[in-house]
Amino acid sequence: MRYWKVNQLSRSIVLVGMMGAGKSSVGRCLHHRTGLALHDTDQIVAAKFGLSIPRIFSRYGEQTFREAETEALRRLAESKQIIVVAGGGIVLREDNIEILKRVGVIVWLDGDDETLFGRASQKMDRPLLRTKNPRETFSRILRARRPVYAKIANIRVDTSVLTDEEVAVAIRSKLRRLNPKPRSSIPATT
Repeated sequence: MRYWKVNQLSRSIVLVGMMGAGKSSVGRCLHHRTGLALHDTDQIVAAKFGLSIPRIFSRYGEQTFREAETEALRRLAESKQIIVVAGGGIVLREDNIEILKRVGVIVWLDGDDETLFGRASQKMDRPLLRTKNPRETFSRILRARRPVYAKIANIRVDTSVLTDEEVAVAIRSKLRRLNPKPRSSIPATT
């Protein structure tokens, strides 16, 4: 078994980015490669309410969803090395940004607008895209969030033309560059 070296100062790998960037699928690849526990804030919130994200939005509203998301993130901040898949809008709250920074290395999965929208629009359950003009809504949300992702990220990976496995390998490579003399080993599969 090979081992991935991960910066010990950063307890966790935190994936952020716009819907359609591949956070969930890349998170699964990283989980398989590292053996680290995988936690998805959207899944945690859905489990708390016993409802899908679209149902939470329609029944309780975005504000309630965002509060539950922050609560989930606070609980995850207490964990040792893990992989966190953060919802795309988690960066909308300054409190969340501070928590994300404490959790670990923030990896921004980005991509070109068309690719991201194409992927995001394949899922019909995106509550923020249930508008008269989903493409315009997506562009507006992306323009608002992209500078925040750029500001808080330790690492950026463009997922536009990479497979999920290639993104995981790119993250590994960039983590090594952040800390060329790692002190912690994490099991990884090849």
